[in-house]
Amino acid sequence: MTSTGEDHVTARGGPWWWERRRGAVLDVGLAAVSALECAAEGVPFAWDAGIPVAAGVLFGLLAGAVLLVRRKWPIAVVLVAIAITPAQMGFLMGIVGLYTLAACELPRRIIGALAGMSLLGTLIVTFVRVRQGMAAGELGIGDWFVPFAAVTTSLGLTAPPVLLGLYAGARRRLMESLRERADDLERELQLLAERAEERAEWARSEERTRIAREMHDVVAHRVSLMVVHAAALQAVARKDPEKAVKNAALVGDMGRQALTELREMLGVLRSGSEVPRERAVPLAAVGVAAAAAASRAAEADGEGPSLSELGELVGQSAAAGMVVDLSVQGDARSYAPVVEQTAFRVVQEALTNVHKHASGAKTYVRLAHRVSEIAMQVENDPPPEPASASAAGLPSGGNGLVGMKERVAALGGVFVSGPTDAGGFRVSAVIPASVAS
Repeated sequence: MTSTGEDHVTARGGPWWWERRRGAVLDVGLAAVSALECAAEGVPFAWDAGIPVAAGVLFGLLAGAVLLVRRKWPIAVVLVAIAITPAQMGFLMGIVGLYTLAACELPRRIIGALAGMSLLGTLIVTFVRVRQGMAAGELGIGDWFVPFAAVTTSLGLTAPPVLLGLYAGARRRLMESLRERADDLERELQLLAERAEERAEWARSEERTRIAREMHDVVAHRVSLMVVHAAALQAVARKDPEKAVKNAALVGDMGRQALTELREMLGVLRSGSEVPRERAVPLAAVGVAAAAAASRAAEADGEGPSLSELGELVGQSAAAGMVVDLSVQGDARSYAPVVEQTAFRVVQEALTNVHKHASGAKTYVRLAHRVSEIAMQVENDPPPEPASASAAGLPSGGNGLVGMKERVAALGGVFVSGPTDAGGFRVSAVIPASVAS
């Protein structure tokens, strides 16, 4: 992970207005050189002005030292350089001051105005000095040399530092912009990574819940019927051997079906032979495969349970001694596989709950095919005897109703369950007929 923003901040540690110590050292060095230059140029200035040499040197030292504040007040440095141009002093200060001014984040009109003033001042001073030199006979060149020397000198002392400063300022601003973008991108990537981790954790939790629900729906119903048949087998073993044999066969068939479906899910959870052992199986793939395996019925053709098997489901409960009344309203038609599987699981789990909590109670299973939805209701009367509810000794994990509600809600349906006024229990669900795949 980069830390461009932190590096940029921690690099600041200079005194006063300097961001870095090396910047302070550079400015002190430039100011010292400029002061020495102006002090040396103050000697001829004192002679021409008729003032003491010490005064001219002191003036040069003070004027040249102004370069020390070029980063803090670049406009003041350029103005001082323009002011001492007639004295032919501060060439270094003028060049460095113009560069600093152009590199600063100042309006272009201010930079242009001060650069123009410096250009004009240098042009006038050079023109006058060259003309005076030619008049004194120090230069024997033609008159054309005066404007040429003035223009060339003024442009040479003004244009390069201004252009270089503009380039340096634009480059610095570009680097700062890129650094800010890199910092923003780093923060966004970190935020995306955190959100991805949260989504992955949520997905893992959802898949765990889904696997647990599928295993509960598949195994609980068959095992509950096995327990009921085993209890009935124990009760009629001596009185009705033929019925005992029939119940034993049913127990064996249901046990084999439960083992087959459980073996399929366990095979998926163990990742099977299709996935290399050195690679971890994604939990989402396990959940999808487990759900597919869990939705298989007893048939070996691999298709999930459908509403056409509802009669067989009710027959299994009736064979276990439950009095079940099945009624279907409306014209039967085919639905999306997930809709039919969900409707089948709701009825299956509701019948399982009746076996667990109201053994011997009469149960009504109603299925209604409507225009845009399918509705189902499983309602049982109170058990004949209070003790019959737990006669079979079936445990309850409290996950059946929760699983049914989650299944129906995932398809955009409505699920309601609760006791009836007569003392029984009712489970109702409505599922949209068309569900987006």
